[in-house]
Amino acid sequence: MDSKNVIAAISLSAAVIILYSLFFAPTQEQLQQNKIKQDKIEKNSDTPSIDQNENFTKLTREESLKENNRIIFENNSVIGSISLKGATIDDLTFKEYNAELNDNKKVVLLSPRNVEDGYLVESGFVTTNKNIDIPDSSTIWKISGNKKLTNYKPIKLTWSNSQGITFEKQISLDNNFLFTVKEKVINSSNKTYNFYSYGQIIRNKLPKITGFYILHEGFLSVLDDQLIEEDYDDIQEKKFTQTAEEGFLGISDKYWITSVVPPKGKQFKTTFDYKDKFRANYITSNGTEVGPGSFIEEEIKIIIAAKRVNIIDGYAKDLEINKFDLVIDWGFMYFITKPLFFALDYFFKMLGNYGLAIIAVTICIRLAFFPLANFSFKSMGKMKLLAPEMARLKELYKDDKMKLQQAMMALYKKEKVNPMSGCLPILIQIPFFFAFYKILFVTLEMRHMPFYGWIHDLSDRDPTSLFNIFGLIPWDPPSFLLIGAWPVAMGVTMWIQQKLNPAPPDPIQAKIFMFFPVFLTVILAPFASGLVIYWTFNNIFTMIQQVIVQRKMTIKST
Repeated sequence: MDSKNVIAAISLSAAVIILYSLFFAPTQEQLQQNKIKQDKIEKNSDTPSIDQNENFTKLTREESLKENNRIIFENNSVIGSISLKGATIDDLTFKEYNAELNDNKKVVLLSPRNVEDGYLVESGFVTTNKNIDIPDSSTIWKISGNKKLTNYKPIKLTWSNSQGITFEKQISLDNNFLFTVKEKVINSSNKTYNFYSYGQIIRNKLPKITGFYILHEGFLSVLDDQLIEEDYDDIQEKKFTQTAEEGFLGISDKYWITSVVPPKGKQFKTTFDYKDKFRANYITSNGTEVGPGSFIEEEIKIIIAAKRVNIIDGYAKDLEINKFDLVIDWGFMYFITKPLFFALDYFFKMLGNYGLAIIAVTICIRLAFFPLANFSFKSMGKMKLLAPEMARLKELYKDDKMKLQQAMMALYKKEKVNPMSGCLPILIQIPFFFAFYKILFVTLEMRHMPFYGWIHDLSDRDPTSLFNIFGLIPWDPPSFLLIGAWPVAMGVTMWIQQKLNPAPPDPIQAKIFMFFPVFLTVILAPFASGLVIYWTFNNIFTMIQQVIVQRKMTIKST
């Protein structure tokens, strides 16, 4: 990319964001109508509350795990436990993922509710009848049958009240991240009761988030085909409520998702709120009557997953969860981002290294736009050949800008040159560049993936620094001075490429463009090293193509 085109790219990127806000983002009128609708739902709702006593003594995670009897679960992907107190899934560790690159400590996602950073999932039934006892967060459940939950053996929990009502839970686990919970209410009394199914995710405190605008971290749901994303700070200010016939809800981290899929075929109300802790829950809109000697049964899905594309897509397809693949934040250019990821993954499986896969995809993109780039380079080559004539015209009409403009346009027309043609290739490549950035930043597959040499994580910045001569001097510079070898290589290739392009006629513009490679080197230094590698090789392939085109034009002109 030459400097002028980079400026154009930045401008066009801003234009894309503006156009999205104008044509795709919900209008103020739509937001107001939704508010009125939800206020009406809240006022007319006769569903019971699922608020529970949350006054617990704060303990360390280790103390909390020893406090109550637990059921251990384990498969190839996760290990953890379910507390018999409250029958909550509140202890889960991903077996395949390290918390840090050079640390064997695994990623711990869920923790009990009386831990400072508690994070858990619970489900069950509630009722509007205040005279009946129902299980809550303090209830001690009994286990019958298997004492350990695996992908081959489900577990069964039971609890009975003094009024002749028995509650049962059968929990099963697949070989990845799916918990299937069958909730059952058996009425052995002589009365009829009304029960509502619910599921709830509780997170005690705001987690550490990346804070990048291109990535959503927080509340997430798809309700009746509508994707809903709510930030933590928004929910702290205002509760979100919406009814739906189908969908799912959850809390999304960069690489992990905790989600609940309500029973199929039943209308439910979803709520995101904050009351000293963050909560995402659903409750069925209409209760189900359970007469004497009868029972009801509901099945919900709880997916606590690492966001591996093949696993997430598999759940979306096999469980028929509409748009569940959107728990991975592909962005509004989904139609480019996801296919590009599959291309990258294809080359990874072929070459065995995501860095090489990035280079391979870069080559494919360059080949796809080869004719368009050729057209652009030919136009820029003609502009370079016309530079002496343009300088002559500027000197001739230096005191008459109108005549200079007319003479320039006449020259362009005569030589069949379009000075704006160089912007066309970059305009088309902007979505692909953004998609690459998105993939490297949000996909779990890129996490902790090495390249050759000093790059041990393509999703993280280049760890070297120009200011200690890339490690030759025994000094650790501060983070703002970490301008690595790959960003420097990217800046050098951009500077060389700049020299291949016609110089701006304005001396001030020329100085600005000379400084631009340095500016972008500093700006891109904190970005994922995989993105910088992509840009560097894109510059190299561009230069090769540009030199070939310009040499052919020079030969023809002589």
